[in-house]
Amino acid sequence: MKLSELAPPKGARSRKVRVGRGESSGLGKTSGRGGKGQTARTGGKVRAGFEGGQMPLYRRLPKLGFRSRQRRLGLNQYTEVNLSALDSFAEGETIDAEKLASAGIRMKAGNKAGVKILGGGTLSKKVSVVVDAISESARKKIESLGGSVTLVEKVERQEGEQTSSK
Repeated sequence: MKLSELAPPKGARSRKVRVGRGESSGLGKTSGRGGKGQTARTGGKVRAGFEGGQMPLYRRLPKLGFRSRQRRLGLNQYTEVNLSALDSFAEGETIDAEKLASAGIRMKAGNKAGVKILGGGTLSKKVSVVVDAISESARKKIESLGGSVTLVEKVERQEGEQTSSK
């Protein structure tokens, strides 16, 4: 096979459409552009979603929903863990996010805030927890068994925030 013998397969290329070559050609007179107006002119394009001056659909429909900055950045988003999950740990053990993850509790993807303990289920052992947030009922149950609760403060700067110096 030589380069000079290469050719596209049959039917791969169609003839160039010649517009404005008489009415009987099917593309004569207006050359496939329809009647008069902006779209019949050269360069006469309208932007996507333009409805000829009519109130456009995106302005007619109500605006729904709101995503706060905390939600967008993943702040105040916790991996919720019930007290019943802490019952699998040993008596007197200190439980933190790493130990929960190694125990098989799935952490939320992109989680920047950490772990929150909720009061669901029962706890029968004295444990010490180091978490980012805890519900009031969970705190009472842990402390009633002689355990302790330590809250971790996240002071890491979020992306995009800068300190101003004057």
